[in-house]
Amino acid sequence: MSPPSPSAQPAARHGWAQAAATALAGLVSMIVVAALGLWAAGAADLPDLAFPRVVAATVVTAVGGSVALTGTAGDLARTHAGITVMPLSVTLVGALVVAAGFLRPLRHRAVAGVRELAGWAARIAAVWLVLLVVLALAARQTFAVDLGEGLLGDIGDFLNASPRVGFAAQVPSTAVLGLVWLAGVLVLALLVSRGAPLPPRLLRFQTSVRPAAYAMVVLLLTYVVLGVVVALVTAVTRGHPAQSLAVILLGLPNLAWPALTIGLGATWNGRVDGPFGLPMPHLLDEVLRTPDVSALNLRTLAEHDGRVWWLLVADAVLLPAAAFLMACRSPARVRLWRHALRMALALALTVLMICLVGRISAHYGLSLFGIGDLGGGLSGELLLRPRLWGALGLAVLWGLATGFLGALPARRVRRPGEIDDGEDGRAEGGGAEGR
Repeated sequence: MSPPSPSAQPAARHGWAQAAATALAGLVSMIVVAALGLWAAGAADLPDLAFPRVVAATVVTAVGGSVALTGTAGDLARTHAGITVMPLSVTLVGALVVAAGFLRPLRHRAVAGVRELAGWAARIAAVWLVLLVVLALAARQTFAVDLGEGLLGDIGDFLNASPRVGFAAQVPSTAVLGLVWLAGVLVLALLVSRGAPLPPRLLRFQTSVRPAAYAMVVLLLTYVVLGVVVALVTAVTRGHPAQSLAVILLGLPNLAWPALTIGLGATWNGRVDGPFGLPMPHLLDEVLRTPDVSALNLRTLAEHDGRVWWLLVADAVLLPAAAFLMACRSPARVRLWRHALRMALALALTVLMICLVGRISAHYGLSLFGIGDLGGGLSGELLLRPRLWGALGLAVLWGLATGFLGALPARRVRRPGEIDDGEDGRAEGGGAEGR
């Protein structure tokens, strides 16, 4: 039996009101998480009632937007600063809420036309764009930097070099990148959801793409849950509950997802200099706070704490489990080597995503007469970037091995709606899922 045509199905309710509710719910959820995280980090004490604007800037960066740092320090001094980071806890919450709102009117459908899906996504994007522009316009603030009471402060007063630093969201790039982020969320939602309708021409791809996409999302969320558990245990046993809450609400995936790649054997390069500090365990700060750029991998971390080898154990357990889940959601006729290839490709794309969104780069400083930085407390640098090609190569190798091992026990699992190989046409057409 062929799947019902889009015209034969009742029209879903996804007009402008539903689009506004979806976009607004996503943005509000991100604002709430960012505000709580920044409050736990102590940002509520910022002068000049800057807290709401800092929250707005945090949400802007969470959707890939650009926030430029600015500074002035009189005629004889110069300030310089820049930052590139995504608070992935905020990003993740917004993505989950927007994806749920996007899929809700489409549930219980077998297929949907391209025009219907595009129109529904376009309505959400239009509302999202308006909200994002308003948020970007609000994300701007300037602060005065206190040079202290010593010689540095006297020099600053004498030369009229009292520095002021600030930030301002770049509206055009934020609008473009925010729409790209939204498009990625909506496409991924369609790929992951087993019950979401697809256009008839794309139904033949769902048995190969959807199981792998679903398994990778479950893998990433599992690492986030494990990170929450570790952070809570750390807060209970070692104190600093506010700091742990700030890490959970702002940057937990920034730690958990690179940990996945480090467990694979990948290396990240990083450095922390000055009063900068990452939302990370003391171990990472200890490894990265060196005169030169440091290598962050299993070996270097294990030199400070042998418990880091548990990252390797976690990958060795969770990756075959993800491959097993992928195989269980795939047709029974798929051969083991195909499972291995799909797992390798899916894991490589997942690691690529982690390497792209997990990069951190930040620096600031104040110089007089264009010479050097003034004082250790007025300059700093923060750097964290992956060795991309090595990470991707390891992901492919791990994917091939775990994809094969995870698919072996899945061969004995009976798939709902599949009786024998004669059902191939129905499975390829998505009828089991659609019905």
